[in-house]
Amino acid sequence: MEDHAESQAQAKPSRIQQRNRGLILEAALDVFAQHGYRGATLDQIATQAGLSKPNILYYFGGKEDIHVTLLNGLMDRWLAPMREIDPEGEPLEELLSYVHRKLEMSREFPRESRLFANEVLQGAPRMRPHLESVLKPLVDRTAILIDGWVRDGRLAPVDARHLIFSIWATTQHYADFEAQVSVLAGQDVWDAARGHVDRLFRRLLAPERTD
Repeated sequence: MEDHAESQAQAKPSRIQQRNRGLILEAALDVFAQHGYRGATLDQIATQAGLSKPNILYYFGGKEDIHVTLLNGLMDRWLAPMREIDPEGEPLEELLSYVHRKLEMSREFPRESRLFANEVLQGAPRMRPHLESVLKPLVDRTAILIDGWVRDGRLAPVDARHLIFSIWATTQHYADFEAQVSVLAGQDVWDAARGHVDRLFRRLLAPERTD
């Protein structure tokens, strides 16, 4: 028992180790978001983190290990709003809340959005197992829920999966094309964007009144 306790204590990262891992991941997020996986290098990550390259390799097995660690953390965060859709809630408001949360995430986490987009554009070579085992079942469940709401007349007729794709495309555009959006629409874009996407999806999804 004592040996086991000692080994657990030895395995637990120190505060400095936790800090350095955090510095590396934060630096890597900047580098990957700017250059993509193929364009990023360990030297760039080391420079951004203010650590040596050997120090980087002490904590991670290499560029791919860092990238996968970031993607795994991103997937959990990125899927949280979809998991929060309440099957017992009012369908239109639940979906509009989802749209608003996705837009807010694009505002708060543009680097994470671009990291995900770059990975998918490359064919998701490091994320495909996650897409198949985690994202697909969640989208399947959400699509079944939306289809049920449509059948019950609580939403206007809509293709559930393409609705989800449209929500992603509309909201994440503001993060993935941030430089273009800021030039074309100015810096104070978010209030206008929120109002626009709300009207867009409200008109698409609101069922026809029968009274």
